[in-house]
This record gives sequence, structure tokens and C-alpha cells, in this order.
Amino acid sequence: MKRYDRLIFVSNSDTAVGPMAEAILQSKFLLEELMVTSKGIVVLFPEPVNPKAEAVLVSNGLTMKAHMSEPLVQEDIEPRTLILTLSQNTRQKILKEYEVKPEQPVYVLNEFVRETGELKNPYGGTLADYGQCFSELEALISKLVILLNEEELLC
Repeated sequence: MKRYDRLIFVSNSDTAVGPMAEAILQSKFLLEELMVTSKGIVVLFPEPVNPKAEAVLVSNGLTMKAHMSEPLVQEDIEPRTLILTLSQNTRQKILKEYEVKPEQPVYVLNEFVRETGELKNPYGGTLADYGQCFSELEALISKLVILLNEEELLC
């Protein structure tokens, strides 16, 4: 029996790092079907993906052109949904501002895949900064895929 039905990458605005993470994971092979989305904790109205993030995605054969930012809502937080934040600050805001039960899986992506350090948000940076963020996300998500697939084999 699979552990999660849904995975949500949560970032601040859901316009760059979250959609990049979503696109990368959707391009990977998972043993079990998993609904993958991204959401933001500071989304006042829907916005498209940051042009630099989209340019980096396209250069890597992916796209999130149709993506519009969405806020994380209380209904998103349920036991069979794995919530992976892209920073420790975002995780802390979720734990503080939402009703999160102890059994609810809310982790920082790098910690979930047992990596130290924190993903650098490229907001306001150059195209190269977004490219570097994509590379870091690609490595973290490759480890995530291994963990999720191993978990499915053990269930």
C-alpha cells in the first residue's frame, strides 16, 4: 500500500523554485502514481512562473508555462499528502500558521533526502542563479525519487 497520494512542494510565492521542483519530479519515474503540485504560502493572486525559471526549465526540456501560483490552504494538509518545503523558514511558517497534526509529514526537501545545507532561492538573481538552483533541485529530487521508490518496494 502506498504511503502518499499527493506531494506538494511549498515555497514562498509558487512562481519559481516550487514550480521548478514540480516539473523536475513530474519528469521522473515513480513506481506508484503520485499527484505532484506546488503551492505558495504568500500568494495574493495567481501569477505565472518567473520568466527566468521558465527559461531554465525550457533549456532542460521541461516547462511550467501554463502554471499559475496557488496558495497552500488548510485543506491541503492531510495525512496522505507529503509536504516538502524548499526552506526551513517556509516549514516553520506552515507549522505556526496552519493546523498540522503530529503525524502530518511536513519536511524541508533537503532534510527529507538527508542532505545538509539549504537550497538557495534565486529570486532577484541572474539566469545563471536560476540555472544553479535547477541543478541543485535536480540532484535533491533524484534522491527523493530513490527514497519514494524504495519506500514503495518496502510497503
